[in-house]
Amino acid sequence: MVSITNAHNELIYDAVLDYYGKRLATCSSDKTIKIFEVDGESYKLVETLEGHEGPVWRVDWAHPKFGTILASCSYDGKVIIWKEENGRWSQIATHAVHSASVNSVKWAPHEYGVVLLCASSDGKVSIVEFKENGISTPTVIDAHAIGVNSASWAPATIQEETVLSTNNADATSSTTGGNKSVKELRRFVTGGADNLVKVWNYDETAKTYVIEATLQGHSDWVRDVAWSPSVLLRSYIASVSQDKTCIIWTQADSKDPWKKTLLQEEKFPDVLWRASWSLSGNILALSGGDNKVTLWKENLEGSWEPAGEVEQ
Repeated sequence: MVSITNAHNELIYDAVLDYYGKRLATCSSDKTIKIFEVDGESYKLVETLEGHEGPVWRVDWAHPKFGTILASCSYDGKVIIWKEENGRWSQIATHAVHSASVNSVKWAPHEYGVVLLCASSDGKVSIVEFKENGISTPTVIDAHAIGVNSASWAPATIQEETVLSTNNADATSSTTGGNKSVKELRRFVTGGADNLVKVWNYDETAKTYVIEATLQGHSDWVRDVAWSPSVLLRSYIASVSQDKTCIIWTQADSKDPWKKTLLQEEKFPDVLWRASWSLSGNILALSGGDNKVTLWKENLEGSWEPAGEVEQ
């Protein structure tokens, strides 16, 4: 296990490995982002990125098919896109449509292109695409009245039940097959200071994102939401809150209602800040104010059980 000491002068808010697990990006209230090369149990600081005027809350790596690209968001209300070419880092774009702190940035599944989802304390989320000739006109949505703390994309494909039918002479239909087909459905989830979790999907007719579901279950701010990144038998969303609980929301089919399951009946010892799924989508990691990271997995009965703990 690599332990990086004295990475920043102040609090570190996020640390994210790239697609290959070879580079680590960290961000801090010291207004900087640091890039480390990680090799086994050794590491090397290769760059310090400066450009934000306030604490930097989150960073996220784009898919490597688009190059070495990193997004960062800050209390200063800006999102900065950084790119490395020939060993040199530079700012290639700034996204500044929000009027308050931008609390979360998340790149869309690479199938959609270079598309970024941003969540802000101004109550809005924005979706913007980065092209060779510049930034597209962003889509801005009023999401949560008193602030959006987090947002997360669904995987690019979900499984849909498709029924094949034929019409007979008397105009009735009979089922000739019921195979699973894979359909692309652009969706994301947001968590807000209004204690709500909201699921959004793309409406081709309106050319914007509309609410699919508003999920109620928390009694205080939703600090983080995370959509399981793998296409499993059902969709999984984890939400964590200031109320010291984690809720797992599941949906068997995109037309079905979302079901709510408390990760554990008793509350956690402190506020939960972050939730993160493994790439396979079956292990959930939670971190909170008690400085612990706990791992969880679903058993065959559909309930959740501890799978490990990391304490620093």
